[in-house]
Amino acid sequence: MAKDKQKKQRLKKRLLHKYRLVILNEDTFEERISFKLTRLNVFVLVTFSAILLIVLTTFLIAFTSLREYIPGYSSTALKQKAIDLNEKIDSLQQVTVRDSMYLASIRNVLTGEIKSASINKDSLYRSVEVDPDEVDLTPSKQDSLLREEVAQEDKYNLFETATSKVNFVLFPPVKGQITQEFNPKEKHFAIDVVVPKGTPVKATADGTVIFSEWTAATGYVIIIEHANNMISVYKHNASLTKQQSDLVTAGEVIATVGNTGELTTGPHLHFELWSEGYPVNPATFIDFKL
Repeated sequence: MAKDKQKKQRLKKRLLHKYRLVILNEDTFEERISFKLTRLNVFVLVTFSAILLIVLTTFLIAFTSLREYIPGYSSTALKQKAIDLNEKIDSLQQVTVRDSMYLASIRNVLTGEIKSASINKDSLYRSVEVDPDEVDLTPSKQDSLLREEVAQEDKYNLFETATSKVNFVLFPPVKGQITQEFNPKEKHFAIDVVVPKGTPVKATADGTVIFSEWTAATGYVIIIEHANNMISVYKHNASLTKQQSDLVTAGEVIATVGNTGELTTGPHLHFELWSEGYPVNPATFIDFKL
């Protein structure tokens, strides 16, 4: 015990022993500045400086546009551009398939295999159109496992969840005809968009599902919380593909358009947008036109 006490006293003495740091003029050896230091003070100062440097670096990367210059992190503008290009590619593929079928029919007429009277361009185009009611939006087991794995990896990812307010992009959940505008005076804090039943409903931005249930008045409802204290609400759906606490990305299918609930007169999407606890007009930020 005596030895341990002596060791502690020697360690304390070494840590608290005072030193003087003096800065002299090289030519005249005149004392300019002097500091009284101890080993403990130097250790605390270095540790505090390192922690402050780490915090400042993390803040600059997570909450400023500097993160876009780090390999592996893309801006929201690039994400939106990628989504738009993906839609264009899908449309071009459908056009290519339809034109190929039409050209094949013309070739068969020229070779005499079929009669020209049996060719109808409109019927050929309708044959390759996809019926939304026949599309199976149920995720496969492999897809669900992959999404769950990615969600767990990104759940505590500081850089992925931080989003710049300047580059925040809203994706149209559906595109169609607006039958009822945003009207706060009549307490209609949303817009109603008419689209065919079974049309996929897409998330307007990256976020977390905070509500995904059936309600008597508005049928199947899904609510997503986004960055910047923004919330989007989707009502009267035919079915929901996401559950509460699921992470979603902009443009990802979350439901299908329906006519559920008591307060509905036909297949449409009732879409609300809330910011900082106040309703905002979605048409101001999103283009719903086809």
